[in-house]
Formats: sequence, C-alpha cells, structure tokens
Amino acid sequence: MHVSGENRLQRYEKIEFLGEGQFATVYKAKDTKNDNKIVAVKKIKLGSREEARDGINRTALREIKLLQELKHDHIIGLLDVFGHRSNVSLVFDFMDTDLEQIIKDTSIILTPGTVKAYILMTLQGLEYLHLLWVLHRDLKPNNLLVNRQGILKLGDFGLAKSFASPTRIYTHQVVTRWYRAPELLFGSRMYGTGVDVWAVGCIMAELLLRVPFLPGESDLDQLTRIFSTMGTPTEDNWPGLHSLPDFVQFKAFPVIPLRHIFTAAADDLLQLLSRFLALNPAERCTCSEALQMPYFSNKPAPTPGSALPLPASLSQAAIDKSGTKRKVTDNGEGGSLAKRLVF
Repeated sequence: MHVSGENRLQRYEKIEFLGEGQFATVYKAKDTKNDNKIVAVKKIKLGSREEARDGINRTALREIKLLQELKHDHIIGLLDVFGHRSNVSLVFDFMDTDLEQIIKDTSIILTPGTVKAYILMTLQGLEYLHLLWVLHRDLKPNNLLVNRQGILKLGDFGLAKSFASPTRIYTHQVVTRWYRAPELLFGSRMYGTGVDVWAVGCIMAELLLRVPFLPGESDLDQLTRIFSTMGTPTEDNWPGLHSLPDFVQFKAFPVIPLRHIFTAAADDLLQLLSRFLALNPAERCTCSEALQMPYFSNKPAPTPGSALPLPASLSQAAIDKSGTKRKVTDNGEGGSLAKRLVF
C-alpha cells in the first residue's frame, strides 16, 4: 500500500456523502474492484502553507504512516491511499456506529457480557498497539467504532505516537479531558501506556453508568472530580507527584470505594477497574496484564459479536459515524485542527 499519483477515484463509487470538516470530506462508497465492498473514503485537502502550519499535513501523514504499519482485527483498517491533485484520499473499513451511540441509546440494555465483550476487544486492539510501541492518546467512546457484525475497532489515529524512547518528552495536551489521566492533567511530558489504560477505565465506567464517569468542565475541575472519587494522591502513594510541571495541591479527599459507585458490578470487574484507574501510573496494569485477570475468564462469557446490540437508529448512526463526526481538538503538537473528521 502506498500513496500513489494514479487517479483511483473511479474505483471507489460514491454512495452517499457522510460529512465535511475544515480539512476533510468523508463519503460512503463501494470498491468496484473488490466485490463492491462498502468502504469509507476520507479526502483530506492538503497543500496550503497555512494548513501545513496548522499541522493538518503533518497529522494526516502521521496517521497514514502509522495505519499502514498496523493490521489487527480491532484496529481500523486503512485499505488504500491515493493522491489526486492537492488532495490525499484515505480508504477505510466502513464502520456503522460507535460506542458513544450505543451507550446513549436507551433502548439498548448493556448486559455484563456485552460490557465484557466491548472491553475485551478494546484491550486486544490496544495491547497490539502497545506491543508495537504506539500510544493511541485519544481513546473515548466515539473513537471505538463498531460494525454490524459487532466487531469493535480502535479509530482516529491522528494523535497516536510511537513511544520507543523511554526518556522522550511528549506534549501533555492529548486525550479528550474526560478521559485524560491525572499525570497529563498535571502537565507530565514523560508518560507511557498508562494514559491509554486510564482512558479504558473511564470508558468501562461509562458503559456501566451510561453517562460519562468524570465529565470535568476544566482541567482543574477534572482533577477535582477524579480526586473526590478516587481520593487525593500524596507523595507517599505517588512518588514524584509534587515534581510534575503543573502540580497544585488539592484538598485531601477520601477514597470512595468503587463498590459504592458501581453497586451492581461483580468483584472481578471492580478489581480490573481499580487497576485501570490507579492514580499512580506506575500502579496501573498493562493491557496484557488486564487480559489475564479473572474478569475475562470468569462467567459470564463475552457476548458474541453477532449478538451484540446495535442502535435503534442505526441508519442515522451510520450518517453520524464511520469516522465522520466533526470536532475541535488539539493536534498534540500545538496546532488546532478545527472540525477534524474522526477515524
């Protein structure tokens, strides 16, 4: 797979327009050279110096480079890349909906087996990334894409980054606030897989509660919500805490046992969730460790993909998703990607 100057526009026959942002247009199409397989085509408008300064070129190229190297059942598939004039088109697996749509659909009952299935697939995809020394850095329910077969795939790799160097310094302005780990909120620029694992914990909590677990309105409010639930950390239980760049002292909140928040959850689930949401990143489990915990081997078994629920409004969800939501986000390198379309 490679970026080609060959005009392959005619290969992908447009079915319907899905969405448009400042830098990209997305449409549903069929691949006429592959049994009319349904795909999503994301056309990114490149070329201007202003856009390059904003980071759109760099972010798009980073996403392309990473996705070309990734191949896993639970990672969104980049099927083709081709250039045409000043645009580059990315052809992706078509995904019908996302976890946010499923969580918000009140007609859906999320059984323990269903929650387990979604977390299992998320961890399997994330473990693959981490074993290849890649951080996703933007995990949240609407970046966990789901197709009609019930297969979940991690999407939107615009903020993903290699972390091969253990001492490399990164930006802390990554991950949507509600899913952002406390070390990032304190300005840490040296972090690892724990930032993704924390986000999985927040997503798991949201699957249980059906509303965002820690919906902070600012970074300070986010930290307050975290500590008022998980307890205020100290230098004793989080060595190096006071040395973080943006550390501020908080009121000493007591720990609220997760059992009091998730009253219907089984002990094995709470054991796993507590490892995801450890305040000290050194105490968070890895994806590989999580997958070996009793939660996944105990009953109930994960619900099979074919039996997983789909939103009642799937026809509308297909328009809202498959990587087509508009959003405003930091690109992780200091530039703003206004209304960047999500894959």
